[in-house]
Amino acid sequence: MSATQEYIAWSQELSVGIRELDEQHKILIGLINQLYNEAILKRPDNSVISGILNELAQYTVIHFSVEESLFRIFDYPNTDTHQQHHEQLKESLFDIQNKFRLGTPVTLELMGFLRQWLKQHIMKDDKQYEAFFLEKGFNANWSKKAVMGWKNLEFNLS
Repeated sequence: MSATQEYIAWSQELSVGIRELDEQHKILIGLINQLYNEAILKRPDNSVISGILNELAQYTVIHFSVEESLFRIFDYPNTDTHQQHHEQLKESLFDIQNKFRLGTPVTLELMGFLRQWLKQHIMKDDKQYEAFFLEKGFNANWSKKAVMGWKNLEFNLS
């Protein structure tokens, strides 16, 4: 068996059709893959695993905040249900972190939960907003790089 392995593979099937959100989903998948490789395939190093769990929890909160901001901006009709699902995963991730700090190892069962949850969430919940956002005129090629470029703009205020 190789030293690293893709536990969740990105595929177009997981795309929500909005580049920035797809890129964020890829980062979440990458973090879960890192966690799998460190906690399951390698000799577990608790400090490395703890760092990955922290990064996964933090990035999940950031990603959900981006989605929920878009929900408010575009007045997405399924906001409440979607946010409830976000809250459930955040609670689960924080619970996993706390249990890990108390000595519970990261297991294949836990990895299966994370993989299943992420894939189900993207395929079921996130796919629902794709058509809605695009119908509202949202640019499918929107990316944070484009938004971050605003600092280089010059404004004539005179």
